[in-house]
Amino acid sequence: MTEPSALLRDIHWNEQGLVPAIAQDWQSGEVLMLAWMNSEALALTIAEGRAIYWSRSRQALWRKGEESGHVQKLKELRLDCDADTVLMKVEQVGGIACHTGRRHCFYRLMDDGGWRITEDVVKKPEDIYGDSA
Repeated sequence: MTEPSALLRDIHWNEQGLVPAIAQDWQSGEVLMLAWMNSEALALTIAEGRAIYWSRSRQALWRKGEESGHVQKLKELRLDCDADTVLMKVEQVGGIACHTGRRHCFYRLMDDGGWRITEDVVKKPEDIYGDSA
């Protein structure tokens, strides 16, 4: 198997050293979320077989599910044609990818000049994260 460092050299990182990472359900094809990865996050994702992102707000690694239990198990990793976006096909443990308690983060649909919410909350954020939600 190729070393992660060799794979990382092929990626076109942005000015901040990040690459967008799309998480997609490996069975249904549903897009769950988009987050960012730095080279360390991507190397750890490959090594651990689970999604690990770079939190731009916290300026720290973020192991998806470390607080909620909603881990994303890596099934497949792809790089787009421009080598500037990664696509992860994942198994979403617990069926919730969004911090709002929804299945995915794309629950707002442009409709009649505004945003209409199309997805119900599966579990309230305060029930997932406690009082810190």
